[in-house]
Amino acid sequence: MNKILRFVIYALSALVVTVCVAVFLIVKFALAPAAGEWSTSVKAGPLSFQIGVPTAVRLATSSWLAPRLDGHALDTRIGTIRFAWKDAEGLLEMRCAPCSMEVPALGTQPIQVEGLIATVRRDGNTLAGTIAATPRNADAAAVIQGPWEGRLVPKGLHLSADIKDAPIARWYSVLVPNLPELQRARIGGTLALRAQVALPEGTFVVVPTVSQFTVEGLGTEAMLGARTSCGAPSKLANDSWLARAVIAAEDQRFFTHAGYDLTEIVASIDNNQKDGQHKRGASTLTQQLAKMLVTGSDRTAERKLRELLYAVEMEQTLGKARILQLYLDNAPWGGHLCGAEAAARRYFKRPARNLEPAQAVWLAAMLHKPQAVLEQWRRDGRIDPDRTKWVAEGVRGISRNQREALLKSVAAARFAAPEAAP
Repeated sequence: MNKILRFVIYALSALVVTVCVAVFLIVKFALAPAAGEWSTSVKAGPLSFQIGVPTAVRLATSSWLAPRLDGHALDTRIGTIRFAWKDAEGLLEMRCAPCSMEVPALGTQPIQVEGLIATVRRDGNTLAGTIAATPRNADAAAVIQGPWEGRLVPKGLHLSADIKDAPIARWYSVLVPNLPELQRARIGGTLALRAQVALPEGTFVVVPTVSQFTVEGLGTEAMLGARTSCGAPSKLANDSWLARAVIAAEDQRFFTHAGYDLTEIVASIDNNQKDGQHKRGASTLTQQLAKMLVTGSDRTAERKLRELLYAVEMEQTLGKARILQLYLDNAPWGGHLCGAEAAARRYFKRPARNLEPAQAVWLAAMLHKPQAVLEQWRRDGRIDPDRTKWVAEGVRGISRNQREALLKSVAAARFAAPEAAP
């Protein structure tokens, strides 16, 4: 009897192993990437093999396999994706709740979306469906949604999405539902988004459309009488050399934007995807001021989106002239210095209003990395000549002769490096 039992166990074990090997080989060869096809590595227990991603997508969205995914789940780096088959519509639904996504433009920490739902239908190499994001405890109407489509090619997947106009307040409730300011801020306006993504490169193009963005209730009007902790205020006019140079260096559309610069945001996203390019920021002077006075400088989505709310309200309550004054009086200039007046007196031994044009350009060129530039100045006796030239070229409101003279003086400038503070 024992011999028979052992034989049965061995036979069943051999059958299981044979079936597993057969399934593994079928999957491996069925999904094996063709020459030049986009591929990725997949692990199945101790085994690992390459699969062609376009082939796997075609298989998962095929009419015979997609219905069999109903009720199953897949753990991914963004969260657990649960599949459902909608037989009446012939759609495969993928639901992730919650979903954690990395958005470099919003900081180094991932953002968490309470619910993300996508549907997909495939016709040959064309994919199409809808995508929707839901805030916490929201009804069916409180979603951000729109259609998407994709095109499978051997080397990748090209996607495009058209997210429909939705209230900006709803975008905030989806992306950062725990933001304290949402309890008191009255946010107006709408945001629509068109996006294109190329995989596996991960490159993307984003085209936002913002309409009538307003913010009330954050109390920024109190900054009208705010005093700086950086020392004496500079009391510089908008057309002073330093004010013009700072605008050229940090925010060339300062007098025309509403606290945020969509042109610069799109350019920054595009530039920062290119290898070998210097990272390009997109913060306006107003956003930088909000960071200095309110939000701090943490590289998180919450901080960046808080900063945006304050910047928009500051534009409405303070006006351009006061924002520029506050920025000049609070900006960091390296060596534990802040404020234009303190910087001018420390580095050039004169009040900010008496700076020579080349000195003003020099100070403005320091603002993107004040401490690093100060250390370079002390080490090399000068700062980046390409940046000072770029700032000088961007100064607005001067004549052609003034610009030529400014460029010559900036190119020849050699200022004694300040000694380190005791």
